Amino acid sequence: MKKALPIILVVVGLLVVGGVFALRSFFSGPSELVEDQNIPDVPVEQRPFTSMTPSEDGHWLKLRIESVNVKGSASFDYELLYTRGDGLQQGVPGNIKYNSNETIERDLLLGSESSGKFRYDEGVQEGMLTLRFRDEKGKLIGKLKTDFHLQTDVSEATAVDGSASFDVSDADEATWFVVMQTFGTKDGYGGPASAQSDGYAVFSSDGEDYN
Repeated sequence: MKKALPIILVVVGLLVVGGVFALRSFFSGPSELVEDQNIPDVPVEQRPFTSMTPSEDGHWLKLRIESVNVKGSASFDYELLYTRGDGLQQGVPGNIKYNSNETIERDLLLGSESSGKFRYDEGVQEGMLTLRFRDEKGKLIGKLKTDFHLQTDVSEATAVDGSASFDVSDADEATWFVVMQTFGTKDGYGGPASAQSDGYAVFSSDGEDYN
């Protein structure tokens, strides 16, 4: 029995270590499971115009990705990470299979839902949207990322880093705004043509154009 004891301890140790890694993988968010640095950025000419429009109460963001046509892709993962007012980070993940040039819309909840009851996260202002594109076999082939700034009761809506700003002084004080990069360009949005897909745009809960 004494000779077998070291072997038993080694086996138990391996099981404990394996359990820790398994739990870590289970509770980790998608951003921890994917090595984004190994995924190339989607080429500029293939980037779809992307927007997130806040609801009237600021608890939802309508994700809209227009005319998706990333070469070689058959689906994409979306991941919305945001920071609550108490400093904790939350995530909204999903996967979508699509047809070429299809426009996709999803309503993303800043909170949680259980049995038809909603809990809304308060104090949300900043976060990150990531799109990761996959081929038919599920291999990651390209990614897009942008931070976003959710604001209300402001006269100027700004990007998180202050690199872009929009005059929204004419808006009602209860209007919500999201400032984000749109990846692709579209007439009236995404900045001047010289900015290509790196331009910012503002999207409002009242549906008005503040560009």
